Amino acid sequence: MAHLLLVEDDDSVRISLAKALGRYGHDVATASTGPLGLQAFRDRGPELVILDVMLPGTDGFDVCRQIRTSATVPIIMLTARGDDIDVVGGLEAGADDYVVKPVEPRVMDARIRAVLRRGTPDRSPQPTATYGELVIDRAAMTVTRAGRAVALTPTELRLLLELSRSPGQVLSRQQLLESVWEHSYLGDSRLVDNGVQRLRAKIEPDTTAPAYIQTVRGFGYRFGPV
Repeated sequence: MAHLLLVEDDDSVRISLAKALGRYGHDVATASTGPLGLQAFRDRGPELVILDVMLPGTDGFDVCRQIRTSATVPIIMLTARGDDIDVVGGLEAGADDYVVKPVEPRVMDARIRAVLRRGTPDRSPQPTATYGELVIDRAAMTVTRAGRAVALTPTELRLLLELSRSPGQVLSRQQLLESVWEHSYLGDSRLVDNGVQRLRAKIEPDTTAPAYIQTVRGFGYRFGPV
């Protein structure tokens, strides 16, 4: 069971989805506006937030950004459109994944469980690896750079673990999409690109000249300190 916060202004969607997720074994708190969602987040400390884009008071993008200033809790955005405006906007604000309305409860449950699995310990035979100033502890699921802890979301951490598992090896967007997000179709490659962008912002000394994650144009990404 996961403790969830669902922020959705449409009464019928909020009530029906909360009940459905409850039947899947989750404990669901709800809020109907952006400000109420932020208050509920502070009061309840959920394990995962499901956040609608279009909210009264404060929209979902801003709520997501405010949560990200202090927490790495997973966030799944709800959007009424599958176009780049809502999807990329949510990912750039710090969301881990998105689901397009109308929402199928079984799909949402699968996405929730996939996101939460990203925070489980990595059972690598070599749990700790050092790459220059970057130290990755796979057992403790922690990352430090120059001796300072790096706060990563579960998705960012899993992405780093996958990229660093075989330094020097090029991984395609499709491979990363399947191994990190558990999506089986390439249409969501923007999840990978935005994930890499956010990860670079946290681990790279200079994002304009990445030292750890190199782009292989037309294919994917390669991990390996230069």
